[in-house]
Amino acid sequence: MHVVYLITIVVVFILATVAWAAFSFAPWVPMKSRDLARVFALANLKPNELFYDLGCGDGKVALTAAKKYRARAIGLELALPLLWLCKLRRLFARNSDVTFKWKNLFRENLSQADVVYFFGLPSTIRNRLRQKLERDLKPGARVVSYTFKIDGWQPAAVSKPSKKDLSVYLYIR
Repeated sequence: MHVVYLITIVVVFILATVAWAAFSFAPWVPMKSRDLARVFALANLKPNELFYDLGCGDGKVALTAAKKYRARAIGLELALPLLWLCKLRRLFARNSDVTFKWKNLFRENLSQADVVYFFGLPSTIRNRLRQKLERDLKPGARVVSYTFKIDGWQPAAVSKPSKKDLSVYLYIR
């Protein structure tokens, strides 16, 4: 009987991390693969630059940054099942330039970031993330927001090839 309680507690904890991630920043919404090229075209990511993926979900963006653009990539994720998926994908990709952390993005020091990428809900971007980015980022750092703009900031570029495509916004601090 104790094993059942222990398993129940573990499952509830794991599910709570998924809910915590969804409510603190955004629920996981997989990026459309066709949008990946637009994100990196705007980011203009160079080899050895430090790339952050805030709320990295399945790790696709961070893994692409490291593999295709040879950047040092860090993905932050609160949902444990997604973090485990990221680490598994990293293992199979055999890429040592990607680090996945179980961490609240609001507690990460982003001062060394060259590029920060995220998909976040408008209310979280407006109420918390914008202030964090303004506080942490060095001059010239690039910020790429998938789908939603950052209120109060002027984008340097916007990619939206057609009405059916989601917007990708580039900001330069």
